[in-house]
Amino acid sequence: MPTEILMPALSPTMEEGTLAKWLVKEGDTVSSGDLLAEIETDKATMEFEAVDEGVIGKILIPEGTEAVKVNTAIAVLLEDGESAADITTASAAAPSAAPSADTASKAAPAPTGAPAPAPAAPVAADGNRIFASPLARRIAADKGLDLAQVTGSGPRGRIVKADVESATVAVQPAATGPAAASASGAATAVAAAPALTGPSADMVARMYEGREYEEITLDGMRKTIAARLSEAKQTIPHFYLRRDIKLDALLAFRGQLNKKLEGRGVKLSVNDFIIKAVANALQQVPACNAVWAGDRVLQLKSSDVAVAVAIEGGLFTPVLQDADVKSLSALSGEMKDLASRARERKLAPHEYQGGTFAISNLGMFGIDNFDAIVNPPHAGILAVGTGVKKPVVGDDGELTVATVMSVTMSVDHRVIDGALGAELLKAIVDNLENPLVMLA
Repeated sequence: MPTEILMPALSPTMEEGTLAKWLVKEGDTVSSGDLLAEIETDKATMEFEAVDEGVIGKILIPEGTEAVKVNTAIAVLLEDGESAADITTASAAAPSAAPSADTASKAAPAPTGAPAPAPAAPVAADGNRIFASPLARRIAADKGLDLAQVTGSGPRGRIVKADVESATVAVQPAATGPAAASASGAATAVAAAPALTGPSADMVARMYEGREYEEITLDGMRKTIAARLSEAKQTIPHFYLRRDIKLDALLAFRGQLNKKLEGRGVKLSVNDFIIKAVANALQQVPACNAVWAGDRVLQLKSSDVAVAVAIEGGLFTPVLQDADVKSLSALSGEMKDLASRARERKLAPHEYQGGTFAISNLGMFGIDNFDAIVNPPHAGILAVGTGVKKPVVGDDGELTVATVMSVTMSVDHRVIDGALGAELLKAIVDNLENPLVMLA
């Protein structure tokens, strides 16, 4: 039977996308791995590959269409022996947006004999979406197969037809007794919790009737930032730790290094030292090098540090992997490359996903200090202010002047407790006030 090609989730945060350009047309024969379309996500424009082979029977969503929900049918793929006449009316009328649960419950049943639609995209026990082709999902549903137990052999681990045909069904006993009742009760309690909402768009607009204003439509990135950070602020138990850092030794050391590196065209920034200091500190306090994973904590071995980069209309947080083992010059070059491509929206998802800890530096804008929001699943984020000359009491008890930088560490209390967070921040401060230690 014809197979629906669905709008893919090309990143963990993607809920809808723009079908920027079709790279195939109706009647074209495609194989697994062939490029089908260019899709704009909330972060970048990415190419979408075919996972099954066949003929493009009908394109349901024209190129240029915005706000196409993930799992919406965008085209129909025909297998050997099938023709356009086999495409059902239901398949040929793809919805422009996913129907609400209420609308779906009132929908009329499909006519007898009509092919069943592909089951909805499955979700693993940890909440992550399982990527599988529509045909694979349909076969799995017919066999009663749990796709969470199937290893995909398609592109990026996607489950395809051959994977489910060769898999065997593992029957799991139904949960009973107090544990099941407890789980059911917990689910009911979660479902009953009211959603936190603000005033509606119409209510806000009525407040400003008679005032001149320009209405700016939100793009995908701004919608995602609003949704994710609102969720983070509401659901992550933040606490904050603050320290002042004396930068004079670091600035002097940076000047010496940059003079030596002139011939190589390398110029280290203070931010490069901050990245290295955080990466090393995560190794010195390994319990903080962790992320929240719903019902568990994942403690990573290497230091993968995310750094916020402002772009027009939003921001990216590219991740410097294995930052603890890289030299300052290597980190500097990699950061410049990532920041440049971030501003052009040319980063691949693996370059801005992951990491355990983030850095947000507004010192270049003259900001003394601020509190940043933890970006889940990270355990914390370091908000960095500008370095300013201040009177300080020296080690000999005499009043002197030093360049002081204020930092605030926002921490997820589910992962890191207060004393542990204080230990991490102390390690960061020690690394920056004694920069030679970072090269040891």
